[in-house]
Amino acid sequence: MSPGLLFGGVFNGDDVKDEEFNGLHPNQSVISCCYSLPFLPALEKTNFNDFSSNFDETRSHKRLRRTPSLDESSNGLNTTLPRLQFRDHVWAYTQRYLAIEAMEQGIEDDNMEVSGNNTDGMILVQQLIACAEAVACRDKLHASALLCELRSNALVFGTSFQRVASCFVQGLADRLALVNPLGATTTRSNAALIKKDEALRLVYEICPQLQFGHFVANESILEAFEGESSVHVVDLGMTLGLPFGNQWRSLIHSLANRAGKPLQRLRITGVSNDAERLQSIGDELNLYAQSLGIQFEFQYVETNLEDLQAKHFNLYKEEVLVVNSILELHCAVKESRGALNSVLQVLHELSPKLLVLVEQDSNHNGPFFLGRFMEALHYYSAIFDSLDAMLPKYDTRRAKIEQFFYAEEIKNTVSCEGPARVERHERVDQWRRRMSRAGFQPTPLKMVADAREWLKKGNVCEGFTVVEEKGCLVLGWKSKPIIAASCWKC
Repeated sequence: MSPGLLFGGVFNGDDVKDEEFNGLHPNQSVISCCYSLPFLPALEKTNFNDFSSNFDETRSHKRLRRTPSLDESSNGLNTTLPRLQFRDHVWAYTQRYLAIEAMEQGIEDDNMEVSGNNTDGMILVQQLIACAEAVACRDKLHASALLCELRSNALVFGTSFQRVASCFVQGLADRLALVNPLGATTTRSNAALIKKDEALRLVYEICPQLQFGHFVANESILEAFEGESSVHVVDLGMTLGLPFGNQWRSLIHSLANRAGKPLQRLRITGVSNDAERLQSIGDELNLYAQSLGIQFEFQYVETNLEDLQAKHFNLYKEEVLVVNSILELHCAVKESRGALNSVLQVLHELSPKLLVLVEQDSNHNGPFFLGRFMEALHYYSAIFDSLDAMLPKYDTRRAKIEQFFYAEEIKNTVSCEGPARVERHERVDQWRRRMSRAGFQPTPLKMVADAREWLKKGNVCEGFTVVEEKGCLVLGWKSKPIIAASCWKC
């Protein structure tokens, strides 16, 4: 485990013994964690002592307690390591975000002086993290004052960091006001659902994350179906309810044109609590399959994941079964691991030949709010930075994607607790442990070259990368992991 702050204790009933604060270690050079820029040396010379002292004066809260990440003694000697305080991590994260901000501003204007921009960025980062700590400590007076300042600095149409900061400000304000009390579940109006559906469609069309997941899943499924005449796919969530069944139209086309043994029957079972939407998708797919001469059957199971049971599925002995989960299983992760374990046990009971898992590759489910806040801030900063490269500054499509899709994820991560918090993203290593405990075995993905070729053919914005990590494929933005795909068998 790399040196860093460790939060001791059991993770809400899970058997994870400790959780690493996956941030930049205060003694680690910012160059190793940020982009390679010609003006980074100037950043590293910036004096952050004044910032650290000012940050101390702005709050009277208690600092987080921690357990040492390294042994306090070595070889029996009485030498001790310096204690890491929360302000050390504030200082380190400030350097990280200032480097990202400096890169963005440098691209916009090569002649712009870095020092002025650093000052603005430092103030925004200072206020944002100080506000998060005040909210965590329920210091309403101090947090409210900081929120007022942040609202004037975190602009919806500003730089990428200002825009992502505006989303976190909304989440902090909701958490402070207890808009979503502990244990409460949220409901959206029809207008809000329509806006999110439109934003989801734009995410699919413009951003590569979902299409990457569909590509890796379909390639893996085609390999599992090779030589089989009767095949069945169980799709959890039907990719968030995207209209037209985009992923399966592509699979149906590939199956209709494959060489070798002809396909006799394709069955797809969708799982969601929105029966009307599932049936609409199924009707679209049925028409498309008929046009290609494929015998197609569509069924749906109207339920949420927690109530899923093996008896809900009609399985045939002669068919090959594959389970597909795109950005869905993290919603079954709760404070205790019982809910997710129950879902995984049901899926294991189905005995699929392959289970495809695609999830966000970031730790937004830590036991401590401040650590989760930092992780989410780093993750979504990379996503908003990628949107800058893909869309013009005042493009309304970008505003819709940010405010009606990603902002909703951010607010759920920051403001909600208990059953209301469903955006419980975890790192791929944690998913490996969960899947292994449920009885699944990893099936390595050996298509990194194909995935990189897919990026090129799709004219995906330069800056996205695909790497193979312990048998998984990870899509990232400038080396920051965004989404990970893995395959499993019983």
